Amino acid sequence: MTTEPAKTFSRTFRGYDTAAVDAYIKVLLAKQKFLIDEVQNLRAQRNESGDEAVALRIEVACLKDEVAILSDTSPSPYAMQHRMAKLLRRALDEISQMQGESRAEVEALIAEAEAETEAAHREHRELLADIAEQRKALETECAATRKEFDAELARMRAEAQSSIDEAWQEAQHERDQLLADAKQRARYSDEQARRALGEANQRRIMILEELMGVARDLQRVPAILETAYQERNNPPEESVVVQLDQKSQAPGPAVAS
Repeated sequence: MTTEPAKTFSRTFRGYDTAAVDAYIKVLLAKQKFLIDEVQNLRAQRNESGDEAVALRIEVACLKDEVAILSDTSPSPYAMQHRMAKLLRRALDEISQMQGESRAEVEALIAEAEAETEAAHREHRELLADIAEQRKALETECAATRKEFDAELARMRAEAQSSIDEAWQEAQHERDQLLADAKQRARYSDEQARRALGEANQRRIMILEELMGVARDLQRVPAILETAYQERNNPPEESVVVQLDQKSQAPGPAVAS
């Protein structure tokens, strides 16, 4: 029986190279079929050897008949019988030897073919077991990787949610601060507007008061003008002029500037 070296395959990211494994399995199946056909051929040859043995037996029987004929026609029965027995033993020995050699050769070939077939089956089973083991290891590795990925994803989601919550709180704080600043500015603007309005009202009152003083003075203008006309037309006496001059020089109401 001939043995072949163990087949090795190149490893890839997910185990063995699938194309190489499938090709090798096809080669093993072809070899198995070839060995089975060879065993069948050897069995057929064994059957043919059995047929040859039958033919030899028939030939021996024919020789026996010829020997019997020779025995009948031989002038020396003893010599003829001796030759006949010797020829018969030689034929039987040759037939037995041929049958033994043929049987041994056929059995050896069958045993070798069966051994090679069993070796091919065993190698096929070992290869399948190795592939199953590699697949199981790959599935375990994939499960571990998936678990790590899920954990990392959960951590990233937690960090993202924490960042979102922190940003939301900062935005709320900034909004509250902006609202407080806006309210403070609004109060300040309102106070400034109220103060400006009060000052404007105060200035308006002062102006109106000044206008009232001017208006009171203007109410006396017609009477003074009439008096001036009368004095022009009727000059007063000297004592009255002196009194009028003193009265006109008296200080009047102050006009606010």
